[in-house]
Amino acid sequence: MPCLHKRPKRSEEEERAFQEHVKKVAQENGKRLGLEGDADVQFLLQGGELVKVRSTTWKKMRFFKLQEDCKTIWHESHKRFNRDQTFSIDEIDSLRLGRQSEGLNKHTHPVDEDQCFSIIFKGRKKNLDLMAPNGEVARKWVNGMEKIINNMRNLSHVQKSEHWIINCMRKADKNEDNKMNLKELKHFLRQINIEVNDVYAEELFKKCDTSKSGTLEDAEIKHFYELLTQREEINVIYNKYSEPGGQMSSKDLLKFLLNEQREEDAVRLIEKYEVDRTVQSTNKHMTKDGFLMYLHQDEGYILNPAHKHQYQDMRQPLNHYFISSSHNTYLMEDQLKGPSSTEAYINLQSTDEECRCVELDCWDGPNGEPIIYHGYTITSKVLFRDVIKAIKDYAFKTSQYPVILSLENHCSVDQQKLMAHHLISILGDALLTAPLGKSLPSEFPSPEDLKGRFLIKGKRLNKLEDAFNNTLIEDGTVSEEDEAADCKENGQKAKTKKSKIKLAKELSDIVIYCKSVHFSSFEHARENQAFYEMSSFKESKAFSLAETSATAFMHHNMDKLSRIYPAGSRTDSSNYNPVPMWNVGCQIVALNFQTPSKEMQINQGRFLPNDFGGYILKPEFMRNPSSQFDPNKLTKGPWLKRMTFHVMVISAQQLPKLNKDKQKSIVDPLVRVELYGVPADNASKETHHISNNGFNPMWNQRFQFDIHVPELVMVRFVVEDYDATSQNDLIGQYCLPLTSIQNGYRHVPILTKRGDVISSAGLFLNLMLIDVK
Repeated sequence: MPCLHKRPKRSEEEERAFQEHVKKVAQENGKRLGLEGDADVQFLLQGGELVKVRSTTWKKMRFFKLQEDCKTIWHESHKRFNRDQTFSIDEIDSLRLGRQSEGLNKHTHPVDEDQCFSIIFKGRKKNLDLMAPNGEVARKWVNGMEKIINNMRNLSHVQKSEHWIINCMRKADKNEDNKMNLKELKHFLRQINIEVNDVYAEELFKKCDTSKSGTLEDAEIKHFYELLTQREEINVIYNKYSEPGGQMSSKDLLKFLLNEQREEDAVRLIEKYEVDRTVQSTNKHMTKDGFLMYLHQDEGYILNPAHKHQYQDMRQPLNHYFISSSHNTYLMEDQLKGPSSTEAYINLQSTDEECRCVELDCWDGPNGEPIIYHGYTITSKVLFRDVIKAIKDYAFKTSQYPVILSLENHCSVDQQKLMAHHLISILGDALLTAPLGKSLPSEFPSPEDLKGRFLIKGKRLNKLEDAFNNTLIEDGTVSEEDEAADCKENGQKAKTKKSKIKLAKELSDIVIYCKSVHFSSFEHARENQAFYEMSSFKESKAFSLAETSATAFMHHNMDKLSRIYPAGSRTDSSNYNPVPMWNVGCQIVALNFQTPSKEMQINQGRFLPNDFGGYILKPEFMRNPSSQFDPNKLTKGPWLKRMTFHVMVISAQQLPKLNKDKQKSIVDPLVRVELYGVPADNASKETHHISNNGFNPMWNQRFQFDIHVPELVMVRFVVEDYDATSQNDLIGQYCLPLTSIQNGYRHVPILTKRGDVISSAGLFLNLMLIDVK
């Protein structure tokens, strides 16, 4: 976000007029957000002093204020070259009232609880920890920002677009006279990511300057906005189905829905989305504005609205689901020197990531307290008990389905006992410490049965049967966790390999359904292992088995759980492709969530449906014991459903500038459609690039893909900035399962590299998935 430009000094009269103008702009934006006159928002517009907290000794008073766009927070800075700083409400991931961040918990006193709050940003931007003069002021700041965030999210796409464009116009109005001259118009067009030649800009300006004053104002600016946001591709579709020169009747709309969208509820859509209430109520017609509104709502988006919410059966055994899983969860960055933090656990469990299996790499710490960090490296350390507290507070904020705590145990027996104590005392009744039911189970309970519960994955000294027989055991030795041994072999400070570790009875006893055992072979596992005994596989071993013994691997996962983890050689915390692991039914495919990558985007897409619950039911042919499915050799079976996937990439809207500091840096976008599934379904096709237009580029390019196993296909849409001399830069992306895609004309949201929605941007496509007869 660029810093505020320096304004010329104004006279008292000019200053009064300016302040009135600012007040009017703030009222307009507040009204647009549905927050006109809201007391908390008015408080933010007035601004006030807050203490910025960075450490126990660095606590500085700074003035904070909501700008008149009702979207930008300005705060003073004492930096030498940048005394004015801003951040956008769009950059905020969440707000926490109280000492709920690692920084505030560490650097403030418990008596200051009511005065503290934190602003948590998306991506890698550091939290902003603040202290207000009192609890009431802290609540006003948090309430005000939360209202703006929620209302911004609830705006229609058209409203978001209008809000964004109007505020870009305000920024282009350099002399702040509420008018736009030709120079400001050209600056504005570059700001919204569109490059036009001077002749076109002058023609557009003259067309709108009906008063011949040399500036655009009021109605002229409105006319300019309407010309700019005209969607020619929507006009073509609407005119094809509407009455000549008129509107769409319910019959016309039904024809469009049946022919294009494969839907048939025209009257309901008119009642829901037609903006002209007279047209809606008198003759059940839909105007072009209503049609555009429909295309920009859930019904018009690519993701099937029914799949946004929980739509799958959640009463199957736990091992019948793919489970969103993290590796080295405690790390914020790379696994050699990156920081460890409780924030990493909070971020993965209180956002749309909805990670349901997290890893805790446990080591002996000072003062008898176990710590978590990446062993044999210089990553920072965090207390085990603090991590468990954070997990307890945030694990079930957005999903009630069970969380698996995967313990990689390197601790001495004494500190293991303290680990068990912390788990039991902090997690309380939510920790599963005995099998469900009164008899020895023969299969896993379901996610529904385990709602709100924590499961411990780790070593156990005995079989689960002993828990029913009251067999007494004492501390004993077990084979070391596979990943722990791999860690030593990959030799961050090579250490003598030790095959056995001593295990505390207290920690052993709370491992119920996820007992870690070494994998020898599928045959050995089938004959000797109970359903609750699970193995972890290094990626190289797992990929080898998936290639050579795919069907056996799939059958292994019908009875047991498998966890896959990245190779220790991935010191940059990069990721492997999770799709081949899902193709053989592996449930816990653990990735480095701290690293934004194509693999993480595919993972986010896999768990996008089913209410972001972190659990996705595997296809029936992966749960049926008679299945002989092999992703590498496609024989006939219920998995083989030949289809053709037609994709027409039509246009994009309001793509972001990649280099906001360079006003003349306009993107040259192209779109690539990528398919990931069984090897026969992997494919990629891309459009040509459009030069100098990120605002409304249009391609109208058609692609066709042959599909064999649709239930395993992930579709990823990628928008890139073309560069002839170097690698293209990512503008945005979106990924989802093929089976969750709606047919017809659909808008596609665009996400950043890290998976955050770019609110004003989107793709417009035509999609059709057809059975091959």
